[in-house]
Amino acid sequence: MKKTKLYLHLKKWLEIAASEYSMIKKNDRVLICVSGGLDSDVLLDLLLSPMLYLPEFESVAFHVDLGFDPQHEGLTVLDNFLESKGCEYYLEKTDIGPLAHSIKNRKNPCFLCSRIRRKHIFEAAEKYGCNKIAFAHHKDDMIETLLINMFYGREISTMVPNQPVFGGKYHLIRPLAYITEKLVKKYAGESNFPYIQNKCPTEPVSKRAYVKKLLDYIEKDNKNVRENIFKSMRHVKPDYLLRPEMTLTDEVEAAAER
Repeated sequence: MKKTKLYLHLKKWLEIAASEYSMIKKNDRVLICVSGGLDSDVLLDLLLSPMLYLPEFESVAFHVDLGFDPQHEGLTVLDNFLESKGCEYYLEKTDIGPLAHSIKNRKNPCFLCSRIRRKHIFEAAEKYGCNKIAFAHHKDDMIETLLINMFYGREISTMVPNQPVFGGKYHLIRPLAYITEKLVKKYAGESNFPYIQNKCPTEPVSKRAYVKKLLDYIEKDNKNVRENIFKSMRHVKPDYLLRPEMTLTDEVEAAAER
């Protein structure tokens, strides 16, 4: 087991995030979602390594092939990588990508693709007896999601490190929540993890890609912009925010009570 300075740093912050948000409890069975990207390679590697402070848990790696690669070359690479890790894993082939990008759904392919993919993930969690579902979203993803939701969703919200769904039957966990994308990519490079090219035609022009470029631009003048945004999510001042929107009926009733 490699114990480089970077490895120890990532392990420390993964376990801190997992502990602070009670992501993993004893005897949990965690479905680790592996997309084929470097982020999920790192997540898998760290979760399969010995833990210092987290309780014992079981893990299952799971990949949903979106169908952008008809020859399944990337799937073969991922299969070999997962086999080399010696973990229990499952690969599922689908046509989600082409379906979401069909002529009938040109306006919002990302929404449909994400929705159907999530459905497959929940079905896999049920099938393989998992109560936790781990995603490789890191610190930068949370920052970008906050801005995406503000710019396009008209709300102040982001991904959370531990999110219960279906009444708590499952929990969506993000153990890399305290780790920056830069360090994740650096560790993946040092470890020579395989990278499967994302062949989604929308990815290069997505809202996330735009926000990432915007932050890179702002960072030229303010190197702390990402860290400042991340910390701002812990320093919310409700008294200095607008009250929730009220309907005309709500306004009338409120006035009558005064």
